[in-house]
Amino acid sequence: MTVDAAAWDALRLSLWVACWATLLAIPLALWVAWLLARREFWGKALLNAAVHLPLVLPPVVTGYLLLMAFGRNAPLGRALDAIGLQLAFHWSGAVLAAIIMGFPLMVRAMRLAIEAVDPKLEDAAATLGAPRAAVFARVTLPLILPGVLAGTVMGFAKAMGEFGATITFVANIPGQTQTLPSAIWAALQIPGGEGQAVVMVLMSSVIAVSAVLLSEVLARRVAKRIAGA
Repeated sequence: MTVDAAAWDALRLSLWVACWATLLAIPLALWVAWLLARREFWGKALLNAAVHLPLVLPPVVTGYLLLMAFGRNAPLGRALDAIGLQLAFHWSGAVLAAIIMGFPLMVRAMRLAIEAVDPKLEDAAATLGAPRAAVFARVTLPLILPGVLAGTVMGFAKAMGEFGATITFVANIPGQTQTLPSAIWAALQIPGGEGQAVVMVLMSSVIAVSAVLLSEVLARRVAKRIAGA
């Protein structure tokens, strides 16, 4: 079986979108995970519900809400378009959709890792005069790094496989917004396109498995480094 140019374009766009979505989501996901794990505040339950809402909403609904908020006819969409930032029917919108859909998975993995760290370790470092930011960077972050890596891989995998919200928000324009899942769906709509769809499914599977294996290798190295520290 041969892979046509459209499939390679879809693969490149999927990797581009997934990498940008993952990189942009990591800092915010880590901050939100720390808030949920270490802080008590009014509205914590609402924040937790909002974070996990994309997991329970149909992806098409999420995409429709994004379209209503950032579409070209929406006030926010027009404001962004005025400064040269287009989201609807643009690859950058696919990045936003991927961030929102993968965010709950990233936050959950990171939150569990933070909750597994004994707060007394952080308190001990703080009593020695270290600022909270330094405590987090030097004590908490090294201990939760395997969880951060796990969340990062899950966010990347979700971004690579995101379909419903993406196709609703940015459509399925070959060479512009057509990601690998959208290309697979499009191939299945064409008589005789099953073979091309199978090839793209294999491509997607290889990338997903490679990401998981890389995560395992990195997590083991981090764990060994922590154990030897």
